[in-house]
Amino acid sequence: MSDTIEVELPRDPIAGSRARRMLEAMAAGLLDVSELGRAKLLVSELVNNAVLHGQGSIVFKADLDETRLHVEVVDEGTGFEREVRQRDAEDLGGRGLSLVESESSRWGVHEGTTHVWFEIERPGPRLGVEKKPPMGEE
Repeated sequence: MSDTIEVELPRDPIAGSRARRMLEAMAAGLLDVSELGRAKLLVSELVNNAVLHGQGSIVFKADLDETRLHVEVVDEGTGFEREVRQRDAEDLGGRGLSLVESESSRWGVHEGTTHVWFEIERPGPRLGVEKKPPMGEE
């Protein structure tokens, strides 16, 4: 079993909700409610970052199989700071990658591009799989 999405999203405020709806349609009944909720939250963060800070077209990709949900958001920018920055409690923004770090099984970027990905592992036995590889390893 493998379900996939690959679609270009509009560069406007509806892009995040459109990506969430597509993910929900693909994964309904396959992911539990908690996994799907986390995935939709992280998709919102990455797509909204691409809309606000990216350039050119935005491509949303998702692949769901027996072991994991893998999501990618790509725009035509030249890259970004992937360092998770500490913020003061009063700051309104800038927590998206911290959220991706804490709620995904693993995440990363493709160097020199604005191509961010995350995975959420599905429950089940695994042999020899690390929970989170060091940053920068894909």
